[in-house]
Amino acid sequence: MMSVLLKLASVDTYYGPIQALRGASLEVGAGGIVAVLGANGAGKTTLLKTVMGLLDDQPDKGTIHFDGRPIHGAQTEDIARRGLAYVPEGREVFRELTVLENLRAGAYTRRDDIAADLERMFGHFPRLRERREQWAGTLSGGEQQMLAIARALMGRPRLLLLDEPSLGLSPLLVREIFVILRAIHADGMTIVLVEQNAHMALSVADRALVMERGRFVLDGTAAEIAADPDVQEFYLGIGAEESVRGTKRYRRKKRWR
Repeated sequence: MMSVLLKLASVDTYYGPIQALRGASLEVGAGGIVAVLGANGAGKTTLLKTVMGLLDDQPDKGTIHFDGRPIHGAQTEDIARRGLAYVPEGREVFRELTVLENLRAGAYTRRDDIAADLERMFGHFPRLRERREQWAGTLSGGEQQMLAIARALMGRPRLLLLDEPSLGLSPLLVREIFVILRAIHADGMTIVLVEQNAHMALSVADRALVMERGRFVLDGTAAEIAADPDVQEFYLGIGAEESVRGTKRYRRKKRWR
């Protein structure tokens, strides 16, 4: 049984009067890949930002522990130093720095030699080696996504939080990014993956959750979530009749709402 690396217990988060997370509880085991699915506005990005301390005075209620130590209320830099890294939606690379400078910036919390890790990143992302002296702002969207992931890994995190890594990318590049994620995971990285491309997310995850209006409404293995008729209809594009064909399951309409 894998040890719990990240634990959220009954977390509430507000944006002003609007409640974005409602009693969110989650455990992430070391070495796993957890996919978080949900429609726009379900609270997925808020979940990651709350964990990373990126929202003022958050969470409003509940606790967050990383490796058994509380991080709720801690500063983002302190959370990063403890071993969490966050790749935001939209990548947010430093456009006026080179690829190499971006990677070095990712190691800002470290005081040791980073040469071996630079070489490891270039092994995972060969295109970045080719473009190491190129301004990040001139890279393609897929290359910027690769750079954002590699930059986060330069901090040697124990847990990688990814927000919509497939956003805006072609199907070919999406497949390439997910191949890289599998390789990173094989190296021992624990990953929490927020992703609207449910097909790809469930193909790499060992566990998955579905968020609806700030709450987790489904939690199970990736295979169990992929087999759920509602997930098949709402996220995988499989019609209700097709999703239950050959089974005795009955889909209750809008049972999450």
